[in-house]
Amino acid sequence: MPAPRQAASLRPGQFRHLIRVASVTGRMPERDVMLLWITHTTGIRVTELALLEVADVLYPSGAVRPEVYLRAEVCKGCRPRNVYLTHAKCLAAIEAWIAVRLGRGWGVCGGAEFRGLRPDSKLVLTHKGQAFELAFKHRVLDSGPEVYRACDALQQTMSRLYRQAGIKGGSSHSGRRTLASTVLAATGDVDTVQALLGHAHLDNSKPYLSVDQATIRRAFELAL
Repeated sequence: MPAPRQAASLRPGQFRHLIRVASVTGRMPERDVMLLWITHTTGIRVTELALLEVADVLYPSGAVRPEVYLRAEVCKGCRPRNVYLTHAKCLAAIEAWIAVRLGRGWGVCGGAEFRGLRPDSKLVLTHKGQAFELAFKHRVLDSGPEVYRACDALQQTMSRLYRQAGIKGGSSHSGRRTLASTVLAATGDVDTVQALLGHAHLDNSKPYLSVDQATIRRAFELAL
């Protein structure tokens, strides 16, 4: 059986092009730009992102949390970890999306905390202001059968963003691959990449480490 195709890892110029296209196309450009910045600067998985709640990302005061704890029930394999919202443009994208939500009254409770948003409402919403639905799926691993949740709708939304920008092989996983490649090139530390991706075993990280030298040089020389 052939190995599954890996998601594309983007060069800095490709990512900038992706952001430019996403910002002027689609029904929800502020949300779409935020999705791209979060996935490329934190390495969060698409289903983890779909499960993020407002209280995970905002303090009660309304400030964005620089360190976000992904609970075990959110993470693949129930392995909790932290991701960091520290990139200035990612923060700006989150602010722009929150402004859209407040303007449209999506998930608003009217209180003073969390900027008036319901703390248990999902951070990412559909163009109708609703949470993305998740499906239960089954797969067979070496360790046996496993039931897991997947957010196909959000995954398809993100794949559309890459197609609109003409980026072949782009998907919701491209942010993880791009971030892993950049961190590896900058630090040479495989353990850091493993921790960043939330993998229990190094073998799980290997697909993210197979980067050609030209790509590594570009990632080292050019930052997002």
